[in-house]
Amino acid sequence: MRLLLDTHALLWWLLDDPALPGSARRAIEKAEAVYVSSASIWEVAIKQRLGKLPELALSVAELPALIVQCRFAPLPITDRHAAAVAQSPAHHRDPFDHMLIAQAQIEKLVVVTSDERFPAYGTKTRW
Repeated sequence: MRLLLDTHALLWWLLDDPALPGSARRAIEKAEAVYVSSASIWEVAIKQRLGKLPELALSVAELPALIVQCRFAPLPITDRHAAAVAQSPAHHRDPFDHMLIAQAQIEKLVVVTSDERFPAYGTKTRW
């Protein structure tokens, strides 16, 4: 299985947070490949700057190296990903989620997320 981590799943993995369920941890450990979107790094950067992640025990500058250390693959945002967002229904307004959904659909990835709105977009999820 090829996985794409939602931002909260990435952070909980990196921080060894018990909020990440054992089933999600096992899926990540057993996955053929695990991807982290550039959109997630961007989301963390913006939320840190806005003070929405003040308790985070790592800086956004550390994330690229940590992703490689975890043997996760960076997933850049391509023009195809960006254009696909235009086709996404407006079930909610989170632009980062819309990008993750577009990337998951184009790259045929399963998203590791607790967000119950993702399946409404036809996106496969795992939690």
